[in-house]
Amino acid sequence: MRDLETEGAMYADVDVKKAIANGEVSGPRMQVATRAMAPTGMYPLFGYSWELKMPRGVQFVDGVDEARKAVREQVMYGADWIKYYSDRREHFEADGRLHSRVNFTDEEARAIVEEAHRLGKKVAAHAVGSDGIAAALRAGVDTIEHGDGLTDTLMDEMVRKGVYWVPTLTVDRNLAQGREGFWRKTFDLQQANFTKAMRKGVKIALGTDAGGFDWKKVNQAKEFEYYVQYGMTPMQAIRAGTSVASELLGWSETAGTVEAGKWADLVAVNGDPLKDITELQKVNFVMKCGV
Repeated sequence: MRDLETEGAMYADVDVKKAIANGEVSGPRMQVATRAMAPTGMYPLFGYSWELKMPRGVQFVDGVDEARKAVREQVMYGADWIKYYSDRREHFEADGRLHSRVNFTDEEARAIVEEAHRLGKKVAAHAVGSDGIAAALRAGVDTIEHGDGLTDTLMDEMVRKGVYWVPTLTVDRNLAQGREGFWRKTFDLQQANFTKAMRKGVKIALGTDAGGFDWKKVNQAKEFEYYVQYGMTPMQAIRAGTSVASELLGWSETAGTVEAGKWADLVAVNGDPLKDITELQKVNFVMKCGV
C-alpha cells in the first residue's frame, strides 16, 4: 500500500509502517510519503482564525533551497516517496479544458524532483488541471495523481516519458454523486480520459484516494469495477492493482504476480473476478508472506 501524505499528522505514517514491520500491529506492506509539500498559501486550513496555530496539512516550501531541504528532511524521517501539490483552484474555461493554478515555479518543482531522485526516491504529484499536469511532467515526476484534466498531448507525453497515472475514480465518483456543475463535469471528463488514456497506452495504476471519501462505507475495490466499466477487461483492471502497481512501487521483483521466489501476498474470493469483477469487493481470505 502506498500512503500519500498524513494531512497534518507529520510522520505518523512512518510509525505505522514500522509498527507493522515489527509485528506490533497487523497491516499491509507500506510505502509512505509523510507530509507532502505545497508553497505557502496554497494548502490553507479554512475556518480557523489566523492566530490559532493548527497542524498544517502539508510542509510549506518556498524557493529552490527550501525545496531541496524539505526533501532531505522528509527522507531523513523515513519517507519512501515525495509528494507535492502541483496545482489548486481547478476550473473550466471557454476552451472546454479543465485548467488550474500551478503552485510551484518550474525551478522549485524541478528541485524537488531532482533531489528526490538523487536520494533514490520517486515523486508523486497531485495534479488535477491540465496546467498542473503539464508543470508536473516538465519537472520529471514519476506519477500523476488524479489527472482529471489530461489532454491528448499530455497523455502522449506520459507515454513517451513512462509516467504512471493513478486516476482515483472512486473519489471522483463520490464527489460527483448528487451534484451537478463542476463536480459532474469533472467526473465526466475523467471517465472519458480514462478510456482514451488506456487506448493510448498510458500506464494506469490503481489507487482510490482513500480519505477523500468515507472508506468505512465505500468499498475501495470498487475502483476495479470502475476500470472495467470504462473500458478495461477484468484482467487489465486486476493488473492495474497488482503487476502495474508493483512496477510503480519498484517491487516488481518481489510482488505483483504469483511466481516462485516472490512474496506470497494473496487474496481469495468465492467467485471468478474474470467473469465478475465485483467479486473483488467480497474478499474472504488475505495472506501476507504465506501466512
